[in-house]
Amino acid sequence: MTRTRTSSHEAEPHNEGIGDKLNWLRAGVLGANDGIVSTAGIVVGVAAATTDRAPIFTAGIAGLAAGAVSMALGEYVSVSTQRDTERALLDKERTELRDMPEEELDELAAIYEDRGLSPETAHQVAVELTEHDAFAAHAEAELGIDPDALTNPWAAALSSAVSFTTGAILPLVAILVPPASWRIPVTFVVVCLALALTGFLSATIGGSDRRKAVVRVTLGGAIAMAVTYGIGTLTGHAIG
Repeated sequence: MTRTRTSSHEAEPHNEGIGDKLNWLRAGVLGANDGIVSTAGIVVGVAAATTDRAPIFTAGIAGLAAGAVSMALGEYVSVSTQRDTERALLDKERTELRDMPEEELDELAAIYEDRGLSPETAHQVAVELTEHDAFAAHAEAELGIDPDALTNPWAAALSSAVSFTTGAILPLVAILVPPASWRIPVTFVVVCLALALTGFLSATIGGSDRRKAVVRVTLGGAIAMAVTYGIGTLTGHAIG
């Protein structure tokens, strides 16, 4: 009887795919966290100086827009630089494979031998991978780069802008909706709860201590709001 070879792991995603998705998710959570903290600091500071909704709203929107653009530009430049470097390394690898195929084969075999394979097995693995796709094999083993999965700087920039904006909207709404006497307390509570959630999510995604992450992120946000509240209060009294 012929058995069809199946695996219980066929439906599972590859580790590389999981890693990429988790990295994007974690970056989104951290971007939202930045939006929450920076915008909360701005609106609480302004609200401490004035009860007029117009300047609070203006400052909050300006902070949201500036932060989102800054995050997007920073991410675009960072990812573009990384991508240019990866492309340069891949071009160099193509040239070496074209001009020195035997040396590159020995180098690939040595890499797998250093990873624990016997010299004979390492050589056989190198030969078979080279026959299948020499460029991809060398890019992965030597450089740790997947030539077909280079990060898109435009996607990274858009993701950062969206995540920052999403986080920034929360303190902006929290400061504008309640009556003047409740604005700062409500915003403080809402922001701390939101930061606790982002800390919990980032720790869960990264596999780190959730309690420490929640305390660290929430305490940092609370300190930021306390500082800007103090500055706003002093400024409001000085101008008033």
